[in-house]
Amino acid sequence: MPSQSTFSIPSGVKFMLISALGFALMSACVKYVSNYGIPVFEIVAARALVSLIISYLDVKRKKISIWGNNKPLLFARGLVGTLALMCVYYSVTSLPLAEATILQYVHPVFTALLGVLFLKERIQKSTMICIVLCLVGLLVIVQPSISHQEGYELPMFSVMIALLGAFGSSIAYVIVRKLSQTEDSSVIIFYFPLVALPASILLVANDFVWPSLYITLMLILVGIFTQIGQLGLTKAMQTQSAGKASAYSYVQIVFSAILGAVIFNEIPSVWTYIGGSLIVAGALINVFGPKLFNHSTAK
Repeated sequence: MPSQSTFSIPSGVKFMLISALGFALMSACVKYVSNYGIPVFEIVAARALVSLIISYLDVKRKKISIWGNNKPLLFARGLVGTLALMCVYYSVTSLPLAEATILQYVHPVFTALLGVLFLKERIQKSTMICIVLCLVGLLVIVQPSISHQEGYELPMFSVMIALLGAFGSSIAYVIVRKLSQTEDSSVIIFYFPLVALPASILLVANDFVWPSLYITLMLILVGIFTQIGQLGLTKAMQTQSAGKASAYSYVQIVFSAILGAVIFNEIPSVWTYIGGSLIVAGALINVFGPKLFNHSTAK
């Protein structure tokens, strides 16, 4: 009788699924409050404030130093993550939720390559297939806009900002992977809002909009869902390689497509379905491929 552990889901995958759901709900909240005229930098500031409070309490609960060991790299993670976040939030507010999420989540391609360059990680065959399918899927989604087909056009500036955010996120993930060797996950998470809050407050300046009580509650949810996503991500990166762990996050595409249809009445185009299917297929191959390849090699 086969052992149940053979078919069990690795803990890193479970954490990444939790992270993906948290970030999908976060993105939906961001898009929702932006429809009420809240500027992107103000949303970043609100998220950072909530995350900073929760992170600080979590670090104190563990009775460890909030400043960590590798302070320069921790601050670098906070800075890169802040810039990437601003790009991500801009794309979420200016693109349909499903398309914005797909464009953001091309980051496993960057992460896997950066993992090879800076962490000396090997890219497995399954991850290579995932990268190829992701890039093809991305091209399928964007090409109607490039060729102006069927009136389906995504704003190319927003597309480029989304990809820039994805690249920034991949750099942040590789830094997290490196920091995980010496830092507690709560300290790593704490440094992100520590940098993001003052930076976003400076940038929002005269564009600040006083939110209603209801919108304030939605902004708080942005921070809470962010914390869930960040915690799941950090835990996943501690148990999986940088490229493979981030590839699991593609399930957020499914979560975001559902939320976009239900909340914002956004129906993805046929190109999004085709491209998204290729990307999801790549993610599944990345998850289950190693067992299949190892099994065939054993034979």
